[in-house]
Amino acid sequence: VEGRQFQRLPQPLPTPPGKIEVVEFFWYGCPHCYAFDPVLEAWIKTLPNDVAFLRVHVGFNAMIKLHQKLFYALEAMGKQAEVHERVFNAFHKERLDLSDEKSITAMVGRMGLDTAKFSEAFKSFGVQTKAQQATKLSENFRIDGVPALGIGGRFWTSPSMAGARGQSELALGQQAVAIADHLIKMVRNKA
Repeated sequence: VEGRQFQRLPQPLPTPPGKIEVVEFFWYGCPHCYAFDPVLEAWIKTLPNDVAFLRVHVGFNAMIKLHQKLFYALEAMGKQAEVHERVFNAFHKERLDLSDEKSITAMVGRMGLDTAKFSEAFKSFGVQTKAQQATKLSENFRIDGVPALGIGGRFWTSPSMAGARGQSELALGQQAVAIADHLIKMVRNKA
């Protein structure tokens, strides 16, 4: 139901030609994002060829912006997908204090990555630019909480919108991807 389980953007956003873009907005430190990630990962594997998936780390405040730079530095190194789950686990299972660049770099080193290359990427203009673009995209989608999914530059939904209060994180996540499937069909059918 529009307005309850998903929102329509007042103005459609540009998307890649020939693809229906699905954007996940998340934060590594968010426990709901951590709970949603296994459901999302399984769902991504089922996406049809006309759907492009993009992961976007939000930057709502100074601390989250630090973690956003972690994400984009790992992406710049070509290591983000490889260590994605391990970074989530560092936040939520190991409960590491990742509140400054030094602690983040130490965590990356423990994962076996080159800390000098990471530090260079972390401070690079490219990572700064990607972080700014990510923040702008989340603003354009009107994202004020995570996890959330943007669909086709026209809609957004989230586990908290898709389900009902009191449901398990797993049930909420499953309902969110079901709503996303529905929205993908709407975009495909130009509804």
